[in-house]
Amino acid sequence: MIRGLLKQPVILLLSLLLTTLTAFALGQPGQDQLDMKIGQMIMVGFRGTTLQEAPDLMEDITKHNLGGVVLFDYDVPSKSPGRNIISPRQLRKLTHELQQASAVPLFIAVDQEGGRISRLKAKYGFPESVSAARLGQINIPDSTYRSALVTAETLDNSGINVNFAPVVDLNSNPANPVIGSLERSFSADPAVVTAHAAATVRALHAKKVIATLKHFPGHGSSTTDTHKDFTDISESWDKKELEPYRKLIENGYTDFVMTAHVYNANLDSLYPATLSKRIISGILRDSLGFNGPVISDDMQMQAIAAHYDLKTAIKLALEAGVDILLFANNSSYDPEIAGKAASIIRSLVDEGTFSPERIDRSYERIMTLKQKHLDLSP
Repeated sequence: MIRGLLKQPVILLLSLLLTTLTAFALGQPGQDQLDMKIGQMIMVGFRGTTLQEAPDLMEDITKHNLGGVVLFDYDVPSKSPGRNIISPRQLRKLTHELQQASAVPLFIAVDQEGGRISRLKAKYGFPESVSAARLGQINIPDSTYRSALVTAETLDNSGINVNFAPVVDLNSNPANPVIGSLERSFSADPAVVTAHAAATVRALHAKKVIATLKHFPGHGSSTTDTHKDFTDISESWDKKELEPYRKLIENGYTDFVMTAHVYNANLDSLYPATLSKRIISGILRDSLGFNGPVISDDMQMQAIAAHYDLKTAIKLALEAGVDILLFANNSSYDPEIAGKAASIIRSLVDEGTFSPERIDRSYERIMTLKQKHLDLSP
């Protein structure tokens, strides 16, 4: 009873905060409440080391109330370095410009897992980082915490508030072209993965950086890469791959969970995980009890883009329970993707496919996470 009473002021405070932020954002030209909320459900990648070099992004922020951006050091479509990150000083300036341009603080995200998957590299002047595989081999969670704390401090100093880490995929297939062979997994043992993921999350939170568990429901057993095409794990996936999620959620984890584009006929015979209501709403939400925001992996990866048109992919992802659609713009590049996605979501509401209340649920999860970790003072 006491606990329930204590929750009421928190709920009222959050409600007041969301109302205030909504009103503040609506003060921007051309915004209505639904469009503003839809904008928060979109995260994009862009080209440019300054905001001046990214006029399309500036329009996304001011016109569409974009919820977040993801940064890269290398542009895959053009095969050129220096996409968003060239030095610590430049990166701090860029992230400051981004936040200054936005009515509501942005999620500014990066893949800084450690080892080979690091966008903030030593050659640009950032600290060296250690791979998850190496930390798992050492298997001392305190060492992982110290390593992750260096990463968290680097991100915080750079103005980055979301790390797309830790990877909680099990190293079920060491030859996996996108997980095991890149040393992205702590271990094949779910208990080891859980311990080191928990240490990583604690370190990120020490610097108010948001964590991301990925790739749900498990990508470690795959033999192909979802960046390139359809990836079927029906015969290789094991339910123990859910254990890190289960344990961390039981211990109160409410930051991001990122979906995988993997297909598992035993969990859903029709759709890959990102588009599967059975997997996201059924397993992650209902069975595991996750209440935080779900973010998709890059919707432009070929496992999705080669098999579904944009409207169908967005519709299925939202039906499945995804809260934020990620368009990294680094498999293919479309400077208008945020506006296209926002327009599609709005049309799905206007035509009655989704109710405004469905948008509200995602918006509230997103803003609750922003309120917890970011400075939301208007």
